Amino acid sequence: MTIQVGDHLPQVTFRVNGPEGPEAKTTDDLFKGRRVVLVGVPGAFTPSCHRNHLPGFVAHKDEILSRGVDAIAVTSVNDVFVLNAWKKESSAEGIEFLADGNAEFAKATGLDMDGTGFGLGPRSKRYSMLVDDGVVRVLHLEEVPVKTEISGAEALLKVI
Repeated sequence: MTIQVGDHLPQVTFRVNGPEGPEAKTTDDLFKGRRVVLVGVPGAFTPSCHRNHLPGFVAHKDEILSRGVDAIAVTSVNDVFVLNAWKKESSAEGIEFLADGNAEFAKATGLDMDGTGFGLGPRSKRYSMLVDDGVVRVLHLEEVPVKTEISGAEALLKVI
């Protein structure tokens, strides 16, 4: 079942790029006591994610953070090394990148999709959400994976 507004995020472990290399961070480590915009994308460097989705959050980072949001985080079913390269390529400093390499978070939230028809394997659906202390307060889920109208930064800004 897909996670809904009012639900708590499931407990999983992400990988993040730390000062000494990859580090494990749990859902609690990342969301407990914080107000976080979480953006889910099917894949780093994929056309819609790289050209249309992430750039809006980079461009509107300061405005989003000025609305009482503690952090913006992006998650994808990619490894931490790919996400780190994508962060650098996208000039996304100040945005957290959470590697869900085994799709554990995507599956646990029901936000996973099957990309095998495109040679991508299991992936995350495209969405944005506002999470407050681990509870989903807003969820914008795209029905069509290549679209970014519902889950883009501009749409999220209208409700936070």
